[in-house]
This record gives sequence, structure tokens and C-alpha cells, in this order.
Amino acid sequence: METFDFIVVGAGTAGCVLAARLSADPGVRVLLLEAGSAERPAAMANPMAWFALAGTSVDWSYRTVPQVGTEEAVHRWPRGKVLGGSSAINGMMHVRGDRSGYDAWAAGGATGWTYDELLPYFKRSERAVGGDPRYRGTTGPMVIEPVATAPTDPLWEALYEAAAQAGHARNPDGNGASAEGVAWCESNVVDGVRQSAADAYLAPITGRANLTVRTGALANRLLVEAGVCRGVEYTVGGQARTSLAEREVVLAAGAIGSPRLLLLSGIGPGQHLREVGIDVLADVPGVGANLHDHPKSEVAYTATRPVRTSHYARKPHVLLRSEPAADPDLQMIFIDFPMHPRFTPGPEDGFSVIFALMTPASRGTVRLASADPDRAPLVDPNYLAEEADLARLVTGLRRAREVGEAPALAGFRDKELFPGPVARADEALRAHLRRSVSTYFHPVGTCRIGTDAGSVVDPRLAVHTVANLRVVDASVLPSLVAGNTNAPVLAIAERAATLLGAPG
Repeated sequence: METFDFIVVGAGTAGCVLAARLSADPGVRVLLLEAGSAERPAAMANPMAWFALAGTSVDWSYRTVPQVGTEEAVHRWPRGKVLGGSSAINGMMHVRGDRSGYDAWAAGGATGWTYDELLPYFKRSERAVGGDPRYRGTTGPMVIEPVATAPTDPLWEALYEAAAQAGHARNPDGNGASAEGVAWCESNVVDGVRQSAADAYLAPITGRANLTVRTGALANRLLVEAGVCRGVEYTVGGQARTSLAEREVVLAAGAIGSPRLLLLSGIGPGQHLREVGIDVLADVPGVGANLHDHPKSEVAYTATRPVRTSHYARKPHVLLRSEPAADPDLQMIFIDFPMHPRFTPGPEDGFSVIFALMTPASRGTVRLASADPDRAPLVDPNYLAEEADLARLVTGLRRAREVGEAPALAGFRDKELFPGPVARADEALRAHLRRSVSTYFHPVGTCRIGTDAGSVVDPRLAVHTVANLRVVDASVLPSLVAGNTNAPVLAIAERAATLLGAPG
């Protein structure tokens, strides 16, 4: 039986950061467990091929339970199952989001997690040469291609101008002093090739003697004795293995994987555990609760000519407010084909103005289907359960139309395909949203930070009532921020590494 100082479960964005930072101390032994493979398909490196990675061997291929709020639809929920995790299959957007989201965490009990307190760790994670040094890092592992030197494309240039014509202020750096307005989206792309967290953090330290990276290793249970986490039971190639941690076990398996492993280990809401036949080691009601995602839809247009791009190029994105008194709570991004409902690419030439609700009120759960670790968990984001979410999405649709109908797109725009020009009244738009909303691939919240009875980890990310066990990934977010989730998870993991004593 092997013993390490730290065992990190999950080699996604957070796990790669933790493994690299903790093992920088040569006196510390680190085991990194990843259920996916070390082998990566060639398409993973191609920024233009990200959409095709869903449903392949590098995807957990989760499905939600039928969603009442979206006409009983079962939604595909891709999550990365490979070194780099979801950073290896996502859309590569490096967007921190508005500071208000982080400050809301602290106001709700996650003390120490304001935007200003997390800013040094954003900076530590990135290499964004040429940005304002008050906000941007210049020496971190994640290389951010300078917007000024990124390739351009006529459609994206027109969409940027359309957003400005629709009234959105031009923002020279959406990851700088302010996130609001239309900005050129920064991406985790280097010289036209995807850079995942594994590329940035693990590849440079290949061969580090005190770091063991074990792929094809599915964690099935945590070893907990007398309220102390001692190690992890997992399988590799069908063979059961156990590894012990002298200091701590850190879960970095994501918003689905981390609560799943806690529940399988008897850590979670007692009633649910008893229902599926698992002994309750620690009754922590918040495990698997508070699941939420950015719900998104789109206004889709056919084009007067072919517009699909064959190469990576910079794209705009917009952060805006559903009403003047609100914090920024809507985002628009763009894609070079018309999306049919449920984010299904259409065969027509065209483009889509995608809009997402950044601060949804609806909350769902991750639960076990049974005590069998081989069975997929029950994923219920509870989309559009709160009427306010639907109302703000209607506003998002109307604002997306303003961009799609702007003069700058006159040379590209043919006609509105979805929801269609006749759908103008609120009732018709609400009906369209219920049949078109889909995931933005941003699940969070199932092991949230806090000090109240519903939280799972404390502000130092330690699991309540179980010693030597922490969670460090998107599951600890108390609520979504008005931005994409990969950049925040990088910063959270960087801060967690310092909390665990990693070298400065």
C-alpha cells in the first residue's frame, strides 16, 4: 500500500494546478489520480474542433434527469475525462467575470474570497503580456494570447461592431479594471493550439520525482477513520487499489465528481445516503445541493453567404445588465453557424448570437442512483425553476436581437431562423426559451464554501466534520460569477495551494 503526503483526486483544471504547486516542494510526495486517459485525441489540440469532443472517450457524457422547466428535456452535460479535465474539451474562453460575483461569495459567508482577495491568484495563474499590471499577471503558466496579435475574421469584426452599435461600451480588457461591455474574448490558445491546464501546469514538470500521475484511476471511496480522511480506494484496469495520505486528500473532481465521491464515502445528507444503502459517516446536508449552471439560448440567423471560419480567430463577447439597477447578469457570445434548439448546429450558412443568464436563481442537486460506484449519478440542475430566471432570459433574447439586427451585420444577415421573426410577445419568447435552453458547460456549487449548515467546506476549503479532507474545484463556488468558470477555478486552485503550504 502506497503512502503520499497529498492525494489529489481529479486532474482537471484545479487538480493540475494543485499537483504542480504542491510538488514544487521536493520534500512533498504527491499522487494525482485521474479517471481518464493520458492519451489525448489529436482533435483536442485544434481550437476549431472543441465542439466535436463531446461524447467521445474524453467526455464523462453525463445526462441530466428530465427537466420540468425545459419541457422534460434530458440535457447532455459534457465534462472532461482526461488529463486537463474540462479545460481540455471546453471552448477555451478565459473570462474572469464581474467582481460583483466574487464579492457576493464573501457577503454570503465565504470570508476571504472577494475579488480583491482572489486577484493575486488570478495574476499568478496567467501570462497576459501587455495588460494592466494592476490586474493582469505576466509570469503564470496559462499563456493568454494577446488580443492585438490574434488572427481576425470579418464576421467576428462585424459582430463586435454590431454590439457597439447596440449600445454596449467598448472595453479594451474584459479581464482588467471592468468586465462590462463588449470586449475581445481572451482564450487559452497558444500559436493556434489549445492550452489546457495539463499543458500549462503538468507538461513542464514531467518526470518530477515526487509527483506520481496515475491515469485510468477511478476513485470509488474515501477511507475515513474516526472522522479523519486517511486515503482513497480506486480502481485501475479493474484492479482495486488503496493509497494513503499522511497529510490531506484533496478532491478536485468537479461539480459532479466531487460530491459523487463524498456521497459514495458516506459523507452527505443522511436521509439520501440511507435511501441508497450507504452508511452515514458524516451528515453534511449540503453535499450535492446548490447545483446550478448558466442557462443559455440563442438568436440564430441564416447568412447571405458562407461565413464559417476554418481557423482560430479572436471573437467578441459582451457582459451586460438585464436592468440598470442589477449587477452584470447577462453575457453574449457568438458562433459561426445557426444553432437550432438545444445547441444543435444547423446545416445552413449563418451565425448565432448566444445569450446566457450569469446569475441564475434556480438550484438543483447531484444525487446517487445507487451505492454502485459504476452507476452514473443523478444530475438535476432544475433549469428555469425560478420564474425570475425565465424573465431575465427574455430580456437577454431581446438584447441579443438588438445585436443581431444591427447595421454592422447587414452584409451577412439574411433572416432570423430561431426563434423566428413572428415571435415577439413575451409569451412566445418564453415558450421558445423552454424548448431551446441548454447548458453553458458551467456546473458549480455542489460543495459550496460557507459557515452555515448548508455549506460543505469552510473558507479554507476544508470539509466540515471530516479532518484532512478538502475540496478544490468548481463545486466550492457558492454561486456563479458573471463570466466563464475556468479562469475562476484556476485562481481558486492557486489560492488553495498556498493554503496547503505550497511554495510561494
